Amino acid sequence: MSELQPIKPKNFWERPEGVTGGLFMAAILLGGGYLLYQALPTLIALAQNTLYLAGLLAALAAVVYMVLDPKMRNLVWYMYKSIMRSLTGMFVQIDPIGILKSYIDDLKDSLSKMNGQISSLKGQMYKLNEMIKQNQRNIQNNLNLAGKAKETGKDAIMVLQARKAGRLQDSNVKLEDLYKRMEVLYRVLTKMYENSEIMLEDLSDQVVVKEQEYKAIKASHSAIRSAQAILSGNSDKKYMYDMALEAMADDVGQKVGEMERFMDMSKNFMDGIDLQNGVFEEEGLAMLEKWEKEGVSALLGGDKGKIIAKANNPSDVLDLNAPVQLPTKAERDGNQYDTFFEQ
Repeated sequence: MSELQPIKPKNFWERPEGVTGGLFMAAILLGGGYLLYQALPTLIALAQNTLYLAGLLAALAAVVYMVLDPKMRNLVWYMYKSIMRSLTGMFVQIDPIGILKSYIDDLKDSLSKMNGQISSLKGQMYKLNEMIKQNQRNIQNNLNLAGKAKETGKDAIMVLQARKAGRLQDSNVKLEDLYKRMEVLYRVLTKMYENSEIMLEDLSDQVVVKEQEYKAIKASHSAIRSAQAILSGNSDKKYMYDMALEAMADDVGQKVGEMERFMDMSKNFMDGIDLQNGVFEEEGLAMLEKWEKEGVSALLGGDKGKIIAKANNPSDVLDLNAPVQLPTKAERDGNQYDTFFEQ
C-alpha cells in the first residue's frame, strides 16, 4: 500500500493565474517578436548613429543585467506573477480565504447528507442481520423436519426439506458476505464522518484567525516593501502567506472531494440492494472491493487499513448503537492546520 504523500504547494503555472500568465507570456513573446521584426530597419539605422548606438547598448546592458542578476530576476518575476494574479482575480475566485469559506459550507452540507446515509445504512444492516438469523432458524427447522421424515421413512419429504435447508444456506452465504461489505461501508462512513467533523471544527477555527491575520498583512503590504524584501534576498510575507493558505485549501479540497466521491459510491451501492427480494448488484460490491484495494485515503490516513481489518475480523463485533465520540483538541494534539503556517 503506497504512503500518503504530503500536500505540496502548487507552483505558479499550476494555479489559475498561471493560465493567465501563460497566455500573456505567449502574447508578449509573439508581439515582441513581431515588433522587433517591424522595427529592425529603424534599429539598424539608429545603430549607425554613435549617440543612438550608445543608448541601445545601455538598454541592452539593462536587459542583460535583469536576466543575469538573481535578485532583479526574482523581482521582475514577482511583479509579473502579481499582475497576473490580480487579472485572474477579476474573473476567478482565487482568494484562499474565500475558497476555504466555500469549503466550510460544502463540508456542512456533506456532513448532513452523510449522517442521513449512515442512518439509512444502519437500518438496512438491522434488516439484513434479521434476515440472516431468520434463515438460520428456518434452516434448523427444515433440517429437523428432514430428520423426522427420515425416521418415519418419508424420503420425499426428507429430500424436499433438505433441499430447502440447502438453498437457505446458500442464500445466507451471500447475505453474510453482503453484510461484511456493508460493515466495511458503515465503518468507513462513520470514520469519515468523525474525521470530517474534526476537520470542519479545525477549519472554521483557522479561517476566523487567519482571516484577521490576512487582513493585517494585506493592510501593511505594499509593492515597494515587497520589492525591497525580494532585493534584500528575503521572501515576501504576503506571498508566503498566500502559499500557506492555498496549500491548506488544496488539502481540504482533496479531502472534501474524496468524501463526496465515497458518498456517491456508497449511495450507488445501497441503491443496488433490494433486501425484500434478496437482490443486490454485483457492480456495487466490485466498486467497494476496488476502493478497499486502492492506496491510503487522504481523509482516513492510516486508519483505512485498520477499518478494513476490523470489518474482516469475526472477533471484532460491530456495535451499530455505539455513538460517535470525537476526541478533544488536547487529545488530537491541537489544530491539524497549524503546521501549514510554520516558517
